[in-house]
Amino acid sequence: MKNEIAIHNSEWIKDKIYTVCGEQVMLDFELAEIYGYETKAFNQQVKNNIERFDEDFRFQLTVEEFNEILRCKNSASNEILRSKNLTSKTENRGGRRYMPYAFTEQGIYMLMTVLKGELAVAQSKILIRMFKEMKHFLQNNANIFAEINTIKQNLLETNVHQKEADKRIDELFTLMDKYNVEEKQGIFFQGQIFDAYAKFESFIAQAKKEIILIDGYVDLSVLERLSKKQSGVNVTIYTDPKTKLTAQDIQKFNAQYPTMSVKHTTKMHDRFLIVDGKTLYHIGASLKDLGKKCFAFELLEPSLIPAILQNV
Repeated sequence: MKNEIAIHNSEWIKDKIYTVCGEQVMLDFELAEIYGYETKAFNQQVKNNIERFDEDFRFQLTVEEFNEILRCKNSASNEILRSKNLTSKTENRGGRRYMPYAFTEQGIYMLMTVLKGELAVAQSKILIRMFKEMKHFLQNNANIFAEINTIKQNLLETNVHQKEADKRIDELFTLMDKYNVEEKQGIFFQGQIFDAYAKFESFIAQAKKEIILIDGYVDLSVLERLSKKQSGVNVTIYTDPKTKLTAQDIQKFNAQYPTMSVKHTTKMHDRFLIVDGKTLYHIGASLKDLGKKCFAFELLEPSLIPAILQNV
């Protein structure tokens, strides 16, 4: 059963992001609220598609992990109030008596493929944009984030040296801007999952007629990305014969997003994406692993395309 939908702004959603075991996560009952579901119904939707949610996508919190969230969220003066609010939500939503499930960034992204409909799309867009805004707060910037919090706390306590503190904050954000990705080449660092997928989908969106993907390790998550292509764009995938894709997977994809063909090759080590026969990208990671580890991409000379296709 769905509740009445409330479109929350990014600031409200940011307050629902927690760090557990070094991962940024959101909890099931708060995601259910965002999508307008009762918690039980929300988790049932996930269970109906449980094959999409590996342990690094979704896991159940321990009592210690949940208590750590209560201790760390917000300032010490608000800790008791925050603890009561979260505990109340977890106990009163459908009478649950178990610890919440936590969804990592990958899990949230996969969740967007499970919940269908216009309202789900609208809420998913807010989450995507919000995570884009939050990239400065990813784990690889934890030390910078801690320093910013220290600066803010000092400002609250002393209300002095404001100009100097503002300058320091500007300098810190300037440092974080080194993670901005240029259009023709760039590097994504470990944990920048949404940024990596957003960049890949921007490549897909360029295609008017044809997409050729050369990647030895293609799975269903890659097809999820390719489903964002424009209507009428044909897709050809060259991948290893041991790929996890089945004939049924291809048939289901083509039933909704025609037309895709899969060819097998063992000749290629690197990953390439060719768009409309004139744009060539070299991608340093298999597309199913974008953002899991540091990788780079670059735009290559289109004159290389014929040689690549001849040797695939």
